Amino acid sequence: MADENQLLKKAFSGHGGFGVDEATMVAMVTKWRRQPDQKSRFRRDFSEFFTTIGSIEKCEDDYLLRLKTEFSRFKNIMVLWLMHPWERDARWMHHVMHKSYPFTVIIEIACTRSSEELLGAKRAYQALFDHSVEEDVAYHIKENYSKLLVGLVSSFRYEGSQVDNEMAKCEAKALNSAIKSAGSGKLIQNEEIVRILTTRSKRHLKAIFKHYKELHGKPIEEDLGANLCLQETVKCIDRPAKYFSEAINNAFKEGADKQSKIALTRVIISRADVDMEVIKETYHKQFGIKLEDMITKNTHGHYKDALLSLVGK
Repeated sequence: MADENQLLKKAFSGHGGFGVDEATMVAMVTKWRRQPDQKSRFRRDFSEFFTTIGSIEKCEDDYLLRLKTEFSRFKNIMVLWLMHPWERDARWMHHVMHKSYPFTVIIEIACTRSSEELLGAKRAYQALFDHSVEEDVAYHIKENYSKLLVGLVSSFRYEGSQVDNEMAKCEAKALNSAIKSAGSGKLIQNEEIVRILTTRSKRHLKAIFKHYKELHGKPIEEDLGANLCLQETVKCIDRPAKYFSEAINNAFKEGADKQSKIALTRVIISRADVDMEVIKETYHKQFGIKLEDMITKNTHGHYKDALLSLVGK
């Protein structure tokens, strides 16, 4: 561990360059995928790069640009991988308002993290940017989906196992009535739809979606039309592995835009030690090719090596 820390400290001091054995560094860092405490220990020990704010070790702003240049061949994987997950999520949400990241990044974080993880990201956001994420979303996002986004990031969902099935069935009916009465153009602003999606537990919402299909003969997504915000919210809550699988695959499509390619790094990093095995299985079933093979086919160099290590090849 001491030798590993010394190699990483040399690299992350900004003096790595050609003096760092990059292949060894990739193998060393990504093996911590199953040892998250090692990353935390590294952040605590490397005070030149990380400082403690609240309950996380924050990446110093002065180093970020320098390090991103130093590790440009890794497409930010090395820097983001060692960041505290809450800081990482906070920075990604901030990019939605200030670097033109798609609003779906906020939905992704709000709907696929646990309540404690989302709360941690919001605390990190305040510490980093001196604003709450709620006020920034409300101020910077003027589109009609702003209210839903504010509700999602404000949520602290119940995470126990109890589900009131009768209530879930009633709310499945209520959603159908709201969808019919609102019309496709105003679904995103319907108070009943927003209330249910932003306050109910994920288990409860999955029960609602199940009852909806049983009662009305089709998944709720089919009744949400082309409303991307609502579609992605339902998918992130109900079938997160499918959402992540599709986000990854979008990066490999011909003509994929910059944000789709950035999403590949974001998803692999954030899910590597969470549910990557489920995502890999889902990807294989959905697209007929192993994720590892798709990465090998479409990426190159140390970036490819880092991705493959993180997905657990």
